[in-house]
Amino acid sequence: MKVYNTLTRKKEELVPITPGEIKMYACGPTVYNYIHIGNARPLCIFDILRRYLEYRGYKVTFVQNFTDIDDKIIRRANEEHVDFSEISERYIKEFWTDAEGLNVRHATVNPKATENIDAIIHIISTLIEKGYAYEAQGDVYFSTEKFKDYGKLSHQPLEDLEAGARIMVGEVKREPMDFAVWKAAKPGEPAWDSPWGKGRPGWHIECSAMNWRYLGDTIDIHCGGQDLIFPHHENEIAQSECFTGKPFAHYWMHNGYINVDNVKMSKSLGNFYTLRDLLNKGYSGKEVRWALIGTHYRSKLNFNLGLCDQARSTLKKFADFFGRLKALPQGTAGKEEAAGLAADADKKFADAIGDDLNIAEALSAVFTLERAVNTALASNSFQSEAGGVILEQFRRFDRVLAVFDVDAAASEEAEDVPAGIMALAQKRIEARKAKDFKTADEIRDSLKAQGWVIIDTPQGMKVKKA
Repeated sequence: MKVYNTLTRKKEELVPITPGEIKMYACGPTVYNYIHIGNARPLCIFDILRRYLEYRGYKVTFVQNFTDIDDKIIRRANEEHVDFSEISERYIKEFWTDAEGLNVRHATVNPKATENIDAIIHIISTLIEKGYAYEAQGDVYFSTEKFKDYGKLSHQPLEDLEAGARIMVGEVKREPMDFAVWKAAKPGEPAWDSPWGKGRPGWHIECSAMNWRYLGDTIDIHCGGQDLIFPHHENEIAQSECFTGKPFAHYWMHNGYINVDNVKMSKSLGNFYTLRDLLNKGYSGKEVRWALIGTHYRSKLNFNLGLCDQARSTLKKFADFFGRLKALPQGTAGKEEAAGLAADADKKFADAIGDDLNIAEALSAVFTLERAVNTALASNSFQSEAGGVILEQFRRFDRVLAVFDVDAAASEEAEDVPAGIMALAQKRIEARKAKDFKTADEIRDSLKAQGWVIIDTPQGMKVKKA
């Protein structure tokens, strides 16, 4: 596989540190609200990268963190007069509802910043001992001028990065470009004990700590949105390489920004979409996923509702296509031709994804196969075994794309749910809308005790027997 490496600004052959294995890290969400489409795009893109690597036989260890302590989380907790952990845990649950709706798999490990305070303190202490960081009135700052390669990811020298940098009111750092790895406690804020007094970690240090704890000194691939290149990823490199004395990540992959109707997404402009907004408009998670993956990941994506409409139409067309294949008469006619078409499509698909995650070109191979098979169906030259070969090839595609329902029944019969159970489930919805999450959880547990489970899907609530 070849990937475009932000660090070197060129496409390179992916050579893993350990043959047959890939260590991969992606920056996860700050959990204080529902995810928006700008969050959803890298979730889908790098889920496809992970799936493709596994499709090619690699053993992938994938880590994606939760930032569960942050100014935004604290602010929201204060507004709602609850503990910060109640906010973070609530939106971690909501994140999984959204991520699973998008068909995004759980990472190998999804660690939280607050679960890794000990590793964070260890790294900071080592940086101070080595002279790369300094304590100032309970804060600890990383000294950027001590790291000679600072700016190598964003490809800007330190003096250019310093232009316009300021020391904000309340900061006691020595130089404008120095950044906090530990923040002294403020009244009313959560805090942890440390050698420098009570405080909490800075944003950048948590990813270095979780990379190091779960993946080791050097990883194969670090990925995230283009907006994270500077300062977040630049700072991760600086503190991690000064801590270990080794390269932090061999390959850096970044997805492009999202515009909405050719304008930067903004709440003030009214063109801001959370994933829940789109689901409430009736789109499925898979339709949104399709809309987000069709443009090359490094390119800017111009999102609009028309993309979701097109995705709906396309996925329905494929669902009908699968239905026709399943309804073919018994027999072996066309099986050899089908095998040839499938093998050709599989190679083109794999080659395209392997060329810096060219999903658009891979989808072209998928459409080409569908058209060729439809031609054979029109001439009645395929029977059931040929159809089975094509269906299996689409299952292979879906191991990477995760958008098709190859084996879905034409229609699903509704489960006979007692009226009392449905009434309780409805009360849970009302409790969640009222932000009474304690009552909502109690109702869920009560239903479970009675042998029923609630599944929150992007299309709404489903009640099924446990």
